[in-house]
Amino acid sequence: MLKQILSKLPRKLQKIESLDSSGIESGNHTSNSGNGAQFTSIGDIISSRLSVVKQVSSAVFPASITFGVEAVEPNLSFADVSNPQKQSLFISKLNLCCEVSDLSDPDKTSAEQDLKHQMLLELVDFVSSGSAQFNESAIAAMCKMCAINLFRIFPPKNCSNSTSGEVEDEVPKFDPSWSNLLLVYDLLLRFISCTSLDAKVAKKYVDHSFISRLLDLFDSEDPRERDCLKTILHRIYGKLMVHRPFVRKAVGNIIYRFVFETERHNGIAELLEIFGSIISGFAVPLKEEHKIFLWRALIPLHKPKPVGVYHQQLTFCVVQFLDKDPKLANSVITGLLKYWPVTNSQKELLFISELEEILEMTSMAEFLMIIVPLFRRIAFCLNSSHYQVAERAHLLWNNEHIFNLIMHNRQVIFPLIFPALERNSGNHWNQAVLNLTHNIKKDVLRDR
Repeated sequence: MLKQILSKLPRKLQKIESLDSSGIESGNHTSNSGNGAQFTSIGDIISSRLSVVKQVSSAVFPASITFGVEAVEPNLSFADVSNPQKQSLFISKLNLCCEVSDLSDPDKTSAEQDLKHQMLLELVDFVSSGSAQFNESAIAAMCKMCAINLFRIFPPKNCSNSTSGEVEDEVPKFDPSWSNLLLVYDLLLRFISCTSLDAKVAKKYVDHSFISRLLDLFDSEDPRERDCLKTILHRIYGKLMVHRPFVRKAVGNIIYRFVFETERHNGIAELLEIFGSIISGFAVPLKEEHKIFLWRALIPLHKPKPVGVYHQQLTFCVVQFLDKDPKLANSVITGLLKYWPVTNSQKELLFISELEEILEMTSMAEFLMIIVPLFRRIAFCLNSSHYQVAERAHLLWNNEHIFNLIMHNRQVIFPLIFPALERNSGNHWNQAVLNLTHNIKKDVLRDR
């Protein structure tokens, strides 16, 4: 009988090794085999698609990372296990949450979602407690779970929506699985923000590939998802400093593709909001890399038709650059004039508002370099038949700093704008514009 028992041992070991090599963590295998009938129901829920999870995760997060981790029943509460076992329980729960629901069976999907939702809530509470410590196996399992649940391909967009030049108020589309996605995002945010997280280990798994897939999600049509991504990417940028150049380059590539190829992306405003805070942290004098981003990415972003969707964030980024280096005002205004709209009045109003903010930060030396082409464009705006454009251009004179720049250079500026004021006096149909024209002409004639 002893020989019979011994003869069976190699075959069992061989079976375990073969399972480990196929991409299932040994901790998961032990957990599933050691709980008997109590764990059978959970196994039934996820067994039909466990092979899919293996294929998705094994290439990026191999089983060898978590080999040897002591298995703990995932249904247990963190309060019911000892401190040394909490790491293993954390990994077991993460592995269980790697299941992605098959929507073809609504009844089964509902049971899976409820189980997964409960597990995610427990994981969020555990990480939020502040007592969690993450070894390399836990970090790998965490990144694997987030990758499987979050990274997905969005359906193609309806290109007919972008045919007009006006900004469209599209109804946002909300993801039906948002309740669980929100918990995954919340868990990832708390995980990245955790003070006990070792950045040197985390950067191995939150790598360039992970960040690229995260950036792809900014094209989500769900504004709630983009808002979560914005916060998470900002924390990754702050925590994993080694990845900062890659993040800047990757965001730049998204902008280039948007400006010069598609003019369609849902997350440009959120990406610019992140970049606004990044620019504010740039050291001075600015590196050439950062100036190139301004010239090649931010300035061309004025060109696309849907600029109104992200113009507020774009203006903030440009102003942040000028705050760091006021000498950039000349090149910024030149770029603004290059992309100045001709037939889109709403877009022109945005440009005049941005121009006012830029001129407020422009020194006399930089103003002199751009004065002629700038006021030729302003003269056209003063004569605009769209009363809001004409009115907004006249109101530039109400800005004290801009008025001082104009009056110090009136010998050059007045000959450029006086013919436009004359045409307004005789032809413009709007009374408010006529009154503003009359006020500016008084200033011009008084100083001639």
